[in-house]
Amino acid sequence: MIESASIIVTGMKCGGCETTVKNTVQALDGVLLVNASSKNDQVDVEFDDSKTSLDDIKTSITNAGFNVK
Repeated sequence: MIESASIIVTGMKCGGCETTVKNTVQALDGVLLVNASSKNDQVDVEFDDSKTSLDDIKTSITNAGFNVK
């Protein structure tokens, strides 16, 4: 089933940070769409929950060096 979520992410300061988060999340199997906004401290994601989970997505963001609220 396709799920969507908005995740509050702190530590993104610029477009480069947005790109890092976007590329990290997109690398997960099952992620369909990612938008990252340093201005809003937010990452919006659509994913297939049969292939990945929200926890996996949050962990990938944390592993990339950002904080998830």
